[in-house]
Amino acid sequence: MFNIFVDQQIRLRLLEVKDSSELFQIVNQNRKYLREWLPWVDQITSPYQYQTIIPLWNKLFTEQTELNAGIFFNGKLVGMITLQQIDWGSRKASIGYFLAEDAQGHGIMTKSVAAMLNYAFYYLKLNRMEIQCGVRNIKSQAIPEKLAFTKEGIIRDGEFLYDHYHDLYSYSMLAREWAAKQ
Repeated sequence: MFNIFVDQQIRLRLLEVKDSSELFQIVNQNRKYLREWLPWVDQITSPYQYQTIIPLWNKLFTEQTELNAGIFFNGKLVGMITLQQIDWGSRKASIGYFLAEDAQGHGIMTKSVAAMLNYAFYYLKLNRMEIQCGVRNIKSQAIPEKLAFTKEGIIRDGEFLYDHYHDLYSYSMLAREWAAKQ
């Protein structure tokens, strides 16, 4: 079972069906904010959807193809972090994340991504981690930049958001680079 205590206030753990309402509440209360950057927000219309999605996420974790974890701050669910597109042949994956707007400014996401990098590089023995974020999403870009990821370039029209494409920055971190920073 995936359960990481990042520090005294932050914990990452697999979500359970009992978290469905709390997760929906975060998405619903931050809908306008999250919709600006995440293409799936309009598809989430009920907490009952998470009662189906969460067991699927946990199955993907068991199959070692994806990791979807809740971010808990002082015991309260405030967002999610994912390890996705795990490619065991090339030993690489991508990190995705979102945080409730009112939970920002505490270093929660930077610490959570650092913990996920430790897990990916030291436990899973992956070699390359990637983060993609919108070129206008300054808050999301701050995470890989604080952690000294390499900005590799722009993925033009990299993602479709509801009624338009937007460009993405692509960042990467290699296991040897992360180890040298520790």
